Amino acid sequence: MPELALRPAAQTPHPAAPQALPQVSAGWLALLATPLAASANAPVLILPDMADSLGIHTASATWLVTVFAWALAVGTPLMAGLLRRRGLHSVLRLSAALIVAGTAIVAVAPWLPLAMAGRAAQAVGGAGLVTAAMSLAGSVRRMGVITAGFGVLGAAGPLLGSAIAGITSWRVSLAVGAVALLALPAIMRQAASSPPRASSPFDGRGAALLILMATALVLVTRYPLPAVAASLVMAALLALHIRSRPAGFVPAALLRSRTFVLSALLACTLATSYFTLLFTIPQLLGDRTGWSTSTIGTGQMAALLAGSALSIVLAAASARMSRPRVLTILLTVGALAPLTAVLTPWAPLLLIVATLAVFATSAGQATLAVYAIQAAPAAQRPMAIGLFNLCYQLGGAFGPAIAALITLGA
Repeated sequence: MPELALRPAAQTPHPAAPQALPQVSAGWLALLATPLAASANAPVLILPDMADSLGIHTASATWLVTVFAWALAVGTPLMAGLLRRRGLHSVLRLSAALIVAGTAIVAVAPWLPLAMAGRAAQAVGGAGLVTAAMSLAGSVRRMGVITAGFGVLGAAGPLLGSAIAGITSWRVSLAVGAVALLALPAIMRQAASSPPRASSPFDGRGAALLILMATALVLVTRYPLPAVAASLVMAALLALHIRSRPAGFVPAALLRSRTFVLSALLACTLATSYFTLLFTIPQLLGDRTGWSTSTIGTGQMAALLAGSALSIVLAAASARMSRPRVLTILLTVGALAPLTAVLTPWAPLLLIVATLAVFATSAGQATLAVYAIQAAPAAQRPMAIGLFNLCYQLGGAFGPAIAALITLGA
């Protein structure tokens, strides 16, 4: 059995630092991190309204979704690097400034490029808040509250965005991520600022190569062949750079850790499966049933909420379970979801598939994140959070592309 199964989660040290961090309420941590999920999914049902307002085609408006995903992916390791070098309070202040600035830009932007810049700022700021929240979680149970919150607000995001746009404006819908700022006073008051952990010069080349590779991977959904080629080239250059600077932006010690690598890859796999099913199930239900769009949307949201709630149960129970048992549950449920979607002859069972998929990815993100962070040396744990979350976010980029191939081939 790999290193991932050597120790039960209940006996492992704190994932964020070698010394105990203040116990910030899990509720505050969830409020700090989870509005990002609602902000990411808010545009799904209001893209035509956004396009009309900006005087563009609906297809062009989807760039607001793509740029948010890109900025979230590249912003996560950057904010983790800032946390490692400058400490917690610096990350919180910069994240808050980016969210405020980005929300203000989106509120007044008359052109698509300016609105895209605002969405990018919101995403990078949100990535910083998520990184800070996960660094303070300290246990699988508390991490489970955060990741289940992602599932809940991610599921409600499209309907929430549509409802807010119907009452006010689509611009207000894209401001829901700013709700996270309500948690800042409590977080800043309860959590002591972590001291900087890196004294070596900033590895700008390593950061640039990682950002370019992540950018190419995110763009696979739009430009498959050139993006895949570019990502392979960037990966090769990054590997050479890591060999010459093993303690740089991407620490070689993390890549040599079997626990970290397996945890990150499994999280990416579960996320890819979840986002594939998230975009495929509504299409399959529409083809196989006579349900209306609103019925399908409501049914899927209920299924996702149920799966998110169940993930909290597993996260809480995992402290009393061995790692092999937790991994067995995650792998079994994670495999059962797509197999059921492919083999079921009864269309409504697809809603159960949605429940299984969000359960596997939410519970997996909570437990695997702690395993991955614990495997890192103390000084590199902020980067472990950033790189782990980058892998998860890439699943969110791959999934819709796979879903598009499935629906086009159906």
